[in-house]
Amino acid sequence: MSVSWALPFDKEIRIKSNKEIDINTYKKIHEASITDVKSFWSSVATELDWFKPWERVLDDSNPPFYKWFVGGELNASYLSVDRHARGWRKNKVALIWEGEPLDNNGNPKEVRKLTYQDLYREVNRVAYLMKERYKLKKGDTIAIYLPMIPELPIFMLAAARLGVVFTVVFSGFSSDALANRINDAEAKLLITADGGWRKGKIVELKNIADKSLEKTPSVRHVIVVRRTGAKVNMVEGRDEYYDDVMKDVPLNTYVEPERVKSEDPLYILYTSGTTGKPKGIVHDTGGYMTLLHATMKWVFDIRDEDVYWCTADIGWVTGHSYIVFGPLMEGATEVMYEGALDYPKPDRWVSIIERYGVSVLYTSPTAIRSFMKYGDSWIKSHDTSSVRLMHSVGEPINPEAWEWFWKLVGREEIPFGSTWWMTETGGIMISHLPGLYLIPLKPGTNGMPLPGIQADVVDDNGNPAKPETRGYLVIKQPWPGMPLTIYKDPERYVNVYWSKFPNMFYAGDYAVKDDDGYFWVLGRADEVIKVAGHRLGTYELESALIEHPAVAEAAVIGVPDPIKGEVPYGFIILRQGYSPSPQLTQEILKTVREKVGPIAVIDKVFFVGKLPKTRSGKIMRRVVRAVITNSQVGDITTLEDEASVDEIRKAYEEFKQEFQKIS
Repeated sequence: MSVSWALPFDKEIRIKSNKEIDINTYKKIHEASITDVKSFWSSVATELDWFKPWERVLDDSNPPFYKWFVGGELNASYLSVDRHARGWRKNKVALIWEGEPLDNNGNPKEVRKLTYQDLYREVNRVAYLMKERYKLKKGDTIAIYLPMIPELPIFMLAAARLGVVFTVVFSGFSSDALANRINDAEAKLLITADGGWRKGKIVELKNIADKSLEKTPSVRHVIVVRRTGAKVNMVEGRDEYYDDVMKDVPLNTYVEPERVKSEDPLYILYTSGTTGKPKGIVHDTGGYMTLLHATMKWVFDIRDEDVYWCTADIGWVTGHSYIVFGPLMEGATEVMYEGALDYPKPDRWVSIIERYGVSVLYTSPTAIRSFMKYGDSWIKSHDTSSVRLMHSVGEPINPEAWEWFWKLVGREEIPFGSTWWMTETGGIMISHLPGLYLIPLKPGTNGMPLPGIQADVVDDNGNPAKPETRGYLVIKQPWPGMPLTIYKDPERYVNVYWSKFPNMFYAGDYAVKDDDGYFWVLGRADEVIKVAGHRLGTYELESALIEHPAVAEAAVIGVPDPIKGEVPYGFIILRQGYSPSPQLTQEILKTVREKVGPIAVIDKVFFVGKLPKTRSGKIMRRVVRAVITNSQVGDITTLEDEASVDEIRKAYEEFKQEFQKIS
């Protein structure tokens, strides 16, 4: 059942810019770009440095296994370091890295600044090490399990230099998760560290890796980066310290970048679904780098004087695309931070902006909402006037969080967009484009599809949904940066992404397109609560909860009900200055009914101090649901704080006790 959806915010905000255009003008530009999509993307790709030009823009002879810029040859490492190190950016700072530990005065103990020449030198040395010592060659696969330290992008770029396919495994994953990914990729080499810092504690990565290595026969060698100085087990003949093996590699080492084909794989990144085996998404080289080049220019308006900061972890696709390859390809100066954004105090992230003069900020809605609960004072105590452009990523941003952040950090005057994309798309698909054209902002919306991207919202039959009616988000034409396949499972690639609607890529998200053509992505289509036949998205209910001034963060889950099928439960974190009370509960529930409609009745509300989140900031609703339904919680190794599970459990037990007293 498709239902009309009340837009949470219809206010337009205009930001004066010499790139400002009206909505209809942009629609005409976009229509022209998708009418001849091959010519359009060909013109974008010519802006890259190719060793050999392509013979065909798009091979669409075997859908959905599309190939872009066939016959062309290039190298992602060359694009990211060589062309800058050989030009005027040689001595420009590429990477400003800050470690998590602070000294007694509140200053970072460790800051490393690498120029493009530094990066070029280290990438070449590591590529030499891989090639000569470990005998890796084009087409081999390696696994990288590192914290957020400069060695992580260096190893990725070195692998790309050789045409070696890499899979980065998020450093919050368990030994089983790591083993599963290593085995599926058949990785020959594992790069890890003795540990990493997170919220003042050492994450013992090598010990976790050792457990996984008991089940990974393909791994022949392990490189261990010394990060914390912790003593770890080293297996003779297999394990070697990074600094030890690099001693004999000269500083002026040069490794010729492999001329890889455009359609050759660059990396495999595994997506974690709620069920089933993780999917190894394979991204190519030429199409992927073309999309990143376009989006860095169009979405981030990246300039040589900018200091860019993406707060994501490189273990996720956001870090691959918009910490490593995208910014470095454009010759940007960027910040890379090791630890938690709110450690040891809630202003850590703002202090980083102030310390380095961050001008372009890319962060997550969940992070923004978590900052809201601490109030305004932490932000106001620091100078954020350097920020000239902001975007969010990861999940929908509710209008209240958008407005709060825009007022405090954006000074009510700079562009602030909400980008939509996913691991599978490789790069941003829907967004405001302050670097290209600036159309009016609408708080909470994702904007319109990028030029060259034909996105739409369709109903259950695959027909275009009516404006302001919820439907499924699809992409109707192939695009550069799309997956080559699911690694070793092409049939699953077809079934998951291309079988629901013929000739359309199914993103798995619910969305609404408003009367102006703006997209409002509502979250995963499988995160839907079916109440008496009505389908309510968790985002819709959570967004309505957060509209109440007392609510900082919220999570909503569906719980089985014998009469209605499912009923929504809400878990709420209050802002500072508010306390739980029956009256406040009723006020909050009234807000939800007013914003979503009479069918949006949240059955029970629980006030908690924490919500279970991954280290990347996403709320783990499956964990909440497991606690409430008394089922298996499953793997929680990616949790930022396991105490949040106990918070949920405690709140639920207290409710049950109160209910029993009333009964």
